[in-house]
Parts: sequence; structure tokens; C-alpha cells
Amino acid sequence: MTERHDADGDAFHFTPGQSLGYLVRDTYRAFTRELESRIVGEGVSIGQWYFLRALWEEDGLTQRELSRRVSMMEPTTVTAVNAMETRGLVRRERNEEDRRKFKVMLTDKGQRLKSKLLPCARAVNELAAKGFSEDEIATLRHLLDRARVNLDPARQVDGTDAPSQDFHARRSADAGGPEHGDPR
Repeated sequence: MTERHDADGDAFHFTPGQSLGYLVRDTYRAFTRELESRIVGEGVSIGQWYFLRALWEEDGLTQRELSRRVSMMEPTTVTAVNAMETRGLVRRERNEEDRRKFKVMLTDKGQRLKSKLLPCARAVNELAAKGFSEDEIATLRHLLDRARVNLDPARQVDGTDAPSQDFHARRSADAGGPEHGDPR
């Protein structure tokens, strides 16, 4: 492992194109542009993608739970759910346990998009990782996860600075199950 440099060391560059924050942001934007260009033909915006993605993993979330899953403000979630409801991708159902709440449920149309859109996300990830070995992909995931935990202590597991998911368990999934098709 390489030695850690302090903030004055040469490992930290703050010129555009060299700082970690800039590189991550620029890469995220490139992922987003590429994915959006592939899903727009299905009439799904990049904003709706994140909500659909969460619902494909767990259907029937409340709007508040959905907001938390995709790290969006609740008004943004309401706007997206309204648009997806208008398009027939989701419907709201009253929560039987708490009648004040509504669950956001995928319609058949929303569920069918999964088989069309997840391959788009997989293709974007494959394009981004072109020429990377499996070990490099696993290492990149691990390092990004560690940086995320460093920046967001709420993601820490059991009070340690361990990544939110086990590095070695994800490494075995690098072949690319649908859970790795998200460009976030």
C-alpha cells in the first residue's frame, strides 16, 4: 500500500482535473450524460431513473423512504412520483399499517422498464471500466466506498470506518449482477 500524504503532500491536487472531488464529480457527470442518452428513448429522465431503480429493488416504499433511498429532498421526490404516476409507471396506494401514508408501487409498465433500462446502466458501467481488470474494478469500488464513508459518517458500520458493504463480497459480484448497474 502506498504511504498516505498529508494535505500539503503531493497526493492532494486542487487544480481542476486533479482534485479527488473534481474527478469524482466529472466522472459522475459523464456517467449521467451517457446513461441519460440511453434511457431517454424510453421516456425516462435521469431523475426518474433513480426512483425507478430504488423501486425495482424494493417496491412499495413510502415517499419519505424513497427520498432517503435516493438521497433526494422530499419535494423532489413528490415531483418525480407525480410525473411517473402521470406516465403510468407508478401508482400510490394507501399504507394499510398507517392510513396517513401512501406507498409508491410500480405498475406493470414501470416494472417492464427494468428489463430495458438495467442493460443500459450495465453498458454504461462496462464502457467506463473498459480496459480495467476485475481487481482494478474491485479496488476502485472499495476506495470510492471508503471515501464515501469518510465523508458521511452515518454510513459507517458498527461505529468503525469499514465500508458500508463488505469489499470481498462485492468483489465476487463484479461479474455484474443488476445491483451493480447503477451509475451512482
